[in-house]
Amino acid sequence: MEKEENTTNQPTGSPIKMVTYIVLGISALLLVWYILSDRYVPYTDQAKVNGLTTPIAPRVSGYITEINVRLHDYVHTGDTLFRIDPRPYLLAVEQAEANLDNTGQSVAARTASVKSSAGRLGVARAQLDRAQRNWDRVQKVLKENPGALSQSDRDQAETSLMQATEQVASAEADLERSQQSLGVSGERNPKFIGALKALEKAQLDLAFTHVIATADGYVESLSIDQGYYASPGQPLATLVSKENLWIQADMKENNLSRMKVGDQVEFILDVKPGKVFSATVRSIGHGVTTGNATKGDLPSISSSQGWLRDPQRFPVIISFDVHELETELRLGGQSDVVVFTGDGGILNATGKLRIRVMSWLSYLR
Repeated sequence: MEKEENTTNQPTGSPIKMVTYIVLGISALLLVWYILSDRYVPYTDQAKVNGLTTPIAPRVSGYITEINVRLHDYVHTGDTLFRIDPRPYLLAVEQAEANLDNTGQSVAARTASVKSSAGRLGVARAQLDRAQRNWDRVQKVLKENPGALSQSDRDQAETSLMQATEQVASAEADLERSQQSLGVSGERNPKFIGALKALEKAQLDLAFTHVIATADGYVESLSIDQGYYASPGQPLATLVSKENLWIQADMKENNLSRMKVGDQVEFILDVKPGKVFSATVRSIGHGVTTGNATKGDLPSISSSQGWLRDPQRFPVIISFDVHELETELRLGGQSDVVVFTGDGGILNATGKLRIRVMSWLSYLR
């Protein structure tokens, strides 16, 4: 009788089974949520603030004589950051100016020579015309009256014509030689243009002794002092742009199945814990390096570490209002990103909850 009473008093269901069923149900729900959220509200913590950087490099060489900025200073477009010793370039400008003056004088002298040769040619042609008319008269007189002129007069008229012809030919040759030596006259003369361009080059090099900021931004990687010898194209520092900033979120390949340009985004920054910011998808990457070997190299073999293959990630560029985070943004700063690819109410709500929870957890990181 006691055994029967004990049997009837035992619970009908085991609590271990109940807990197991509950855990399995929750796991199934989490798995479904994970799969759907990966496609409808993809999330990643592999995101960083990215932007444009410009090497601050001189265009002429020389010793640094003036440094007007310090590390991490904010500068504006056109500000003079460094100054290179201008004395060699001032001398080059003065030499180019003197060369231009000499070239101008040379061109002027050759122009005068051309004018003089042209004048001599005119005189020679006038003398030829007079000698030709005199010879024609002699021929006419001899034709009408052969004995009217002596042989001496006839020889003198012929000699004068021949001399005048030779003088014209000589004057024409002198004129052509002067013109070839001059080339184009005035400011269009090639030698004059060359001297003028040399002066402009010297003036440009002098202007380049002032190394200026090409954009608004912060000065980084500055580690030089006065007396440092600057070389053309060798950076003296780096300018981090303040305006051209974006977030690069490295998303898994299966996160991209529903994602498109213009999708709404929410992101957080480690520098602003507890704050959530809005943005949009600007572009989605179409390729990453695959480790292909160039011709002549041995192929690179990559292996997956672990039981499951690591997912491939692609860059997704996120645009946001830079001025809203003007003082907090830093190039390379870490970020968490969630993208809303549709109007799914529940999934969007869970994505918003997730990003807000992570924003508060930023205090602990």
